[in-house]
Order: sequence, then C-alpha cells, then structure tokens
Amino acid sequence: MASPCQQAAQPTSPHTGTSTVREMTKDTYVRQASHSGSWYTKSSETLDSQLTCWLSEASTASLLTPRKGSVRALIAPHAGYSFSGPTAAYAYMHLDPTLIRRIFILGPSHHVHLKACALSGASVCATPVGDLTVDEAVRAELLASPLFQRMTQGIDEDEHSIEMHLPYVAHRIRATQGITIVPVMVGALDPAQEAEYGRIFASYLSDPSNFFIISTDFCHWGRRFAYQPYDSSYGTTIADYIEWLDKQGMGLIEEGDPKAFTTYLRKHQNTICGRHPISVFLQAAKAYREREGGSEEIRVGFVRYAQSSKCVSRQDSSVSYASAVATTVSANGGNGGKKG
Repeated sequence: MASPCQQAAQPTSPHTGTSTVREMTKDTYVRQASHSGSWYTKSSETLDSQLTCWLSEASTASLLTPRKGSVRALIAPHAGYSFSGPTAAYAYMHLDPTLIRRIFILGPSHHVHLKACALSGASVCATPVGDLTVDEAVRAELLASPLFQRMTQGIDEDEHSIEMHLPYVAHRIRATQGITIVPVMVGALDPAQEAEYGRIFASYLSDPSNFFIISTDFCHWGRRFAYQPYDSSYGTTIADYIEWLDKQGMGLIEEGDPKAFTTYLRKHQNTICGRHPISVFLQAAKAYREREGGSEEIRVGFVRYAQSSKCVSRQDSSVSYASAVATTVSANGGNGGKKG
C-alpha cells in the first residue's frame, strides 16, 4: 500500500506555481525546472504536499538533535523523488532558513567532461514551489579566479544533480527574505585540485551565514552501470555487500579524512557519482579547522541510508542513497547533537 507521501507524489495538474519565464539580461538567464514532470512532479500543490509529508515523516523518525546554529552543511541524494525524496528529507529537516543568507549547492557533472568547477550563469532558478535567486555577487567573486568557469544555459539545464535539490531548498526557505543560492558544478578533479577548491570554499564556510549542500548518490550497482563487485565475506546477499561497501566510504567521510576517502575510491572503484563534491567539501572542512586554529571542526554524521531496490542476482541493479548532516564541534570532543 502506498504511503501518504507516495500518494501525494502523483501529479494532479500541470500547474507550475510561482515559476515564470522572465526577461533575461544579456549575460544571465532563468534556469527552467527542466526535470520537472519526469524526475519529480511539475504540480506545485502536489510537490509541496509531497515534500511536507516526507519532512514530517523524517522529523518523527529522526533521533538527531543538533545544537541550534551548529548545522553548516548537508549531504543528500539527487535521484528521482520517488526513489530518493524520502531519504533527502532526513538531511533537509536540519536546514534552518532563519540562520543563513546564502546556500552553496555543489553537484557533480553527469553529461559534460569538466576538469574544473563551473558556476550557473542563471540569475534565477525556477522550481514549481518557488523561484530561487542566484547570488550574482559571489558568482562574480569566484569567476574572478581562473579556476572557475561559467555554465551555458544548455549545460545548466541538462544537469540534474543540482536541480534535484532546488525544490527542497525553495520549500524550506519559503518566505524567508534575502536568501540566495550559488550552484556549482564540480568536475572530475584530481586530489590537488580538490584541495585547492576546498581552500577557496573554506573562506565561505567560515561564515556561519553560509550553508553548503553536497549532492551525491552512492553505489550504482548492476550491469547497466558496468559495476558488479560482490564478496560474500561482507554480506549474504548482494544488497548486503553493497551496504557494507557504501558504509565503508561513509565512515571515512565521517572521519573527515579526504586522503583516506580517495584511497577507498581507488581501491573499490565505488560508483559514488558525487565523490568530487564530497572530496572538495572534506578539503574545505579540513581548511576550516586550520583557520580555526584546531579549536573547532566540522564533523559529518550520516542519518539515513537506503537502496532503490535489493539486489539478489547479477540481473538486478540498484542505486544507493544517503543523507548526512555536518555540524560544528569543538576539537575537545564536544558535539552538536546526538544520534541514536
């Protein structure tokens, strides 16, 4: 039987809410919600009900209670909402719009080969539940560095890894005035580049009014992904092995060690599509601690894990989803909350 959230997820009308096509300036554009109607409903009423329901369910089930103001970033999935929407809610319930004024969204590139970071050229990102304003001043600051490129509208709208977070962001901030977003496509970086970008983003992470969202799915297992490892020593079923594999990487992310996470990726070749955004954030958190003189750090804690389906044979396939919350903690062992 479908849950109330699943029932609410069924589109009932093509209504697109407050999103409108506005006249673009010479250098910017309105990024349309290009994956609405397929990856998620384009009905504003239905989408709002769906997000509200998932967030309510997550709030009821979650045991994490971070100290107010301590949450600085989220890790959440970017698949179609019928698959990953409920998992993402466990991260988004911790986004408090009253404490922030700017949200950086770091997502991987699925369609364009990129060896750098690229910024959205949009002035506005449209969603069925409200439009989001891009921070053009911060974009200009970043584009002043040769390390950053600017996306074309076509490249921007083809990519789903950032877009899938926009309705959740719009839903959470609602009528809160003045919050802007900085969408960043993170390319296939080497570890030295990840560290360099991490140091750049650390300067923004040091400001508590800035918030970061890291977009990633975890293991893509199956013939269609050309990835089918299995070792029965780590699980009686393929699904168990996939969970073991993912949680090995998740543990290293929680340890905050970008070098160890890179070593894990090289060893297992796990198909974590957001591995580069994750690594950039881990490097930013490392640089943050150095900026704070070691007195405070940002620690990641995973709060939800799920798989799109449970693989039992090599004819099966699945994608894993995980949500995490990154909080500031004192280096002497104090924490921003508790996790049961």
